[in-house]
Amino acid sequence: MAIGALSDGRAGRAQQPWWRLPKKWRNPIGIVGAVIVLATILVAIFAPLIAPYAPDSQEAKRLLPPSWDNLMGTDELGRDTFSRIVYGSQVSLQVGIIAVVIALAVGGTLGIVAGFFGGRLDAILMRLVDVMFAFPGLVLAIVISGLLGASRRNAMIAIGVIYAPAFARVVRGAVLSVMNEAYLEAGRVVGVGNWQLIRLHVLPNIMAPLIVMTTVYLSSAILSEAALSFLGLGAQPPQPSWGGMLNAARTFMEISPWMAIFPGLAIMLVVLGFNFLGDGLRDVLDPRLQER
Repeated sequence: MAIGALSDGRAGRAQQPWWRLPKKWRNPIGIVGAVIVLATILVAIFAPLIAPYAPDSQEAKRLLPPSWDNLMGTDELGRDTFSRIVYGSQVSLQVGIIAVVIALAVGGTLGIVAGFFGGRLDAILMRLVDVMFAFPGLVLAIVISGLLGASRRNAMIAIGVIYAPAFARVVRGAVLSVMNEAYLEAGRVVGVGNWQLIRLHVLPNIMAPLIVMTTVYLSSAILSEAALSFLGLGAQPPQPSWGGMLNAARTFMEISPWMAIFPGLAIMLVVLGFNFLGDGLRDVLDPRLQER
């Protein structure tokens, strides 16, 4: 009788509608963010199918207003703004993802080494991180891009470098929070090596904050790429870049405001989507949140 009642209870929980799931799993902000991010990724992947024109095609007249033939008007060279925004999503996502991967690899490694081994090594690495934090991020990115040369590849490197210290500090704190756990002590007792402990026990237990931070910093990386491209240090013409499109629109703001409005909206929407997704993931992955 008890087994049957237990089975009925499990079936009831399995069949309950989504709106009766634990609160942390029905975060509307996170869902909206996930939809925006997924839509952006699909647009970037299928850009050749979505864009009605090639991004560098100059078939139309210059500075046309939005119409059925050119949904977002044309720019100063007669290029379709909608098509360039669609192809620009590829640039923004590529730069953002690769830059964050660089920051995660460099900063994550520094944070793990500093937190796990401690002592003088921890002090040296953290002072290095403090020195990098002393420089304004965008100014440092401009300096690095200027020294390396203006290109999309160098923009990725510059953005990855300026975000590495933030990853290092967060990862170090997460590692320190698990250093006194029993499973690490047990591993040391049975002779497990340091790097094996890091791989098998430390990394899996710090993944939640890393996932959330990676998602949030993707939005910051996209903003930084737009800023560098606006200054002429990111993707170079004729590559379609949202920041570059904003730069080109400055001269024509009074007669063709749509040249700036639509790239600005694209940047705002994608950044908002990644921020919303990060908030939603934080609510889901934070073990301190209790089911309600």
